[in-house]
Amino acid sequence: MTTALRPLGLGELLDKSFFLYGKNFVIFIGIVALPYLGFLAFQLLGVALRMQAGGPFSGRYWLWLIGTLILQVVAAGASKGAVVVAVSNLYLGKDASISKAFAGIKGRILSLSFILMVMWIAIAFGCIFIAIPGIFLALVLALVFPVAVLEGHGLVDSIARSWVLTKGSRLRILVIYILYIFLFCVLVWLWEIPMLAAVGILASRASSPGMLPLWMQIVFPVCFFLSLSLVTPLSTIALSLTYYDQKVRKEAFDLQHMMATLDSAPGGAATALPG
Repeated sequence: MTTALRPLGLGELLDKSFFLYGKNFVIFIGIVALPYLGFLAFQLLGVALRMQAGGPFSGRYWLWLIGTLILQVVAAGASKGAVVVAVSNLYLGKDASISKAFAGIKGRILSLSFILMVMWIAIAFGCIFIAIPGIFLALVLALVFPVAVLEGHGLVDSIARSWVLTKGSRLRILVIYILYIFLFCVLVWLWEIPMLAAVGILASRASSPGMLPLWMQIVFPVCFFLSLSLVTPLSTIALSLTYYDQKVRKEAFDLQHMMATLDSAPGGAATALPG
């Protein structure tokens, strides 16, 4: 994919996000699914622990719960970081693959996961106390992760860059978030509503009312894994394209990229200025 480096309207941005996702569906699904497979396996381990203990409150279960939270953050950091790298390669007309995407964040998965965790905690606290500041934080911090991945900044510098880059585009980012939440909810409801109906039907027949049947305890995390794998790439693609679009608008990235491309061509700077 070779993307025209010019400012994009909201409709164009969303259209390019869906196009990029559809054209490279296998790559993006693979990028997100690989880290989350480990997370899924750990979730299924928790099912075995609950069945063995006969309930959810054993000491090993609480250790598993802490491990699950940590693995979820790491899986999210790895998958989102690799998606950002893949989007960047495709946006700039380079080859993209699952292996190249993960190679782009080699040695940085833990630091990126830490940045993502801090973002989540900050937004969660903002939403818990007063919803509006939480939403504002989500918009201001929306480009922290692309900045951290593509520019190599730490947490503080990435926040400062995101604050600057999101100015003038926060309404568009809000639309992206709303679209992501809508699509994710639709996918979850497609499998969750039938499952909950089955739970209601079987609840009166269960010998242990506090425990779901084993097959349900397995199906729930598997379906959640599939929903994450399908929807997560789209929101990350859209925010990564927003990052580049803001650089074009605010920093003339299109001209910078054109000059860098000409300078790297045979003949160097002479090619950039033919006459």
